[in-house]
Amino acid sequence: QNPIILKAYQERMSLRGVARTFGVHRQSVSRWIVVHVQNLPKLKDTLLPAKPDDILEYDEAWSFVLKKVNKRWLWTVMCRRTRQIIAFVIGDRSEETCRRLWNRVPSEYRSCISYSDFWEAYQIVLPQETHHAVAKDSGQVSHMERWYCILRQRQARYVRKTLSFSKCDAFHHMVTKWFIVDYNLAIKQFASLTM
Repeated sequence: QNPIILKAYQERMSLRGVARTFGVHRQSVSRWIVVHVQNLPKLKDTLLPAKPDDILEYDEAWSFVLKKVNKRWLWTVMCRRTRQIIAFVIGDRSEETCRRLWNRVPSEYRSCISYSDFWEAYQIVLPQETHHAVAKDSGQVSHMERWYCILRQRQARYVRKTLSFSKCDAFHHMVTKWFIVDYNLAIKQFASLTM
């Protein structure tokens, strides 16, 4: 594995671009990415400790795999205090996918106040005692919206009008997980330096 090549890929270079620039076959780069992502820590291990008064923001972003008709939605949950992504899932926009997301929320965050838009799946799945559906202009999900801007700047496959896309679901998930884990670890590292 070459860390410089992996970093170049993370900076929105395509596999073909990386292959041309570094003189490495794109299948080699793909293998290195698979190995690298397999060795990443679990998402839960990248998180700062939860606090009882934490507030969560839920949202989802559109993407696709291979063709635009193959829609994939990235569902995420952010802790407002730490700005870390505490859970994510990729799927359709159904109640089932929302339930998968809820099941991935760490137990220490389950009783936190949360906000989302008015998408029906959230109202069905998330606990009514702690969850609030709000309009986008309320500001209650603005941190999550801002994070999606960061995601789109760094991951071309999430740009709305793009020529970059994943060719298979497994790779789409791997690259998304890689981005989220690195993002969380950077916040965790910064927090440890400022304490």
